[in-house]
Amino acid sequence: MMTRADAERYAENMEAVCRRNDDISPRLYDEYGVKKGLRDENGRGVLAGLTNISKIISSKIINGKKTQCDGELWYRGYRIEDLINSLGQDEMGFERTAYLLLLGELPSESELSGFSELLTESRTLPEDFTSDVIMKAPSADIMNSMTRSILTLASYDEKANDTSVSNSLLQCVKLIAEFPLLAVYAYHAYNYGERGNSMIVHRPEKELSTAENLLMMLRPDRRFTPIEAKVLDTALILHMEHGGGNNSTFTTRVVTSSGSDTYSTIAAAMSSLKGPKHGGANIKVMQMMDDIKEHVNGASDIGGLTDHLAKMIDKEAFDRKGLVYGMGHAVYSLSDPRERIFKGYVEKLAEAKGREEDYMLYKNVEEIAPRIIAEKRRIYKGVSPNVDFYSGFVYDMLGIPRELYTAIFAAARIVGWSAHRIEELICMDKIIRPAYMSVMEEKEMPEP
Repeated sequence: MMTRADAERYAENMEAVCRRNDDISPRLYDEYGVKKGLRDENGRGVLAGLTNISKIISSKIINGKKTQCDGELWYRGYRIEDLINSLGQDEMGFERTAYLLLLGELPSESELSGFSELLTESRTLPEDFTSDVIMKAPSADIMNSMTRSILTLASYDEKANDTSVSNSLLQCVKLIAEFPLLAVYAYHAYNYGERGNSMIVHRPEKELSTAENLLMMLRPDRRFTPIEAKVLDTALILHMEHGGGNNSTFTTRVVTSSGSDTYSTIAAAMSSLKGPKHGGANIKVMQMMDDIKEHVNGASDIGGLTDHLAKMIDKEAFDRKGLVYGMGHAVYSLSDPRERIFKGYVEKLAEAKGREEDYMLYKNVEEIAPRIIAEKRRIYKGVSPNVDFYSGFVYDMLGIPRELYTAIFAAARIVGWSAHRIEELICMDKIIRPAYMSVMEEKEMPEP
């Protein structure tokens, strides 16, 4: 009988064979003009489709010359700053922005009321779903728990395989409403089953918004402050959508184009987002900041911070990957508009939570890291912090456990995925089938 150790040794041997036969020379990518990761050497994405949902701007043509500019993010024709600034001081905007992304226009008061009511009525799970599905196999991997729940929810939907636009819209809205429950309940199940703590299951309250319900359901005492809800609501809006070219949104469109159902499509997007190259950046920032605190004598130790950041870039500190997490972006150069917006809320929350010292350390990293990166890497186009630089710090101040960070991201991005699914259903009638060029060597069968 093969033991687990035997199987692992066999797998190592198989890996060696795969590496020998699956390795493709980088020269061939250049020879055939194949762009790795669907990005050219300047980071520009291969044009794979058209969308009317959102757009990103990182450069403009000035006097006939391409010039880097402060980043812009637009939802359905509106700048993200304008959408955020149009809200009142304590007004929640998740629901209105979700309507905008899904339907393509800002709602009237009556339309927003009806949409919010639909979300509220959808914010529930099938009878015994929490105990029978979520609590049966608790895991620290909340994204896996949520993905299992999403696929299981299809079993409770009599029209699960109906891919008409109207039915898909209803399914998407229901999943948008259910995602906070799936995330928070999965965490509580893990906290109870694996950590031995008390099991908490608060039902959502109809009068609360998505952000407010998320905080209420997470906390044992159900309590939260207006500024906490406002900051989380803003975070959800900023993470809802990002240009359409990201990995999980492309996954959404690819799976939708095959004619698959909503549940399978969103589960596939979840599987993409949980990859650390996509959805786990803010966790890496938090781990990096933990390391910095261990090696630097407080926020005022500028010399120590500078030296440690230099060691990180030289692959001599932290995870030795040569990265300062949260710095730089595949598209933005001068600035990430989401980070610019978020930073003001971060400062207010830090003051309210008595975390000014931590905030100052983040500010110092934000100021020092780009200069060191530019010097050591000869990067002259500009390096700026992205939204993930501060989002983990915000979640930490809100008392959100790290196991939930990517799940919170998903609770926002489900809106963008849904919008792209609907647009794909309406506009496209072909399955997405990219071409791969075979560089395989033809062989003769060996003699017996």
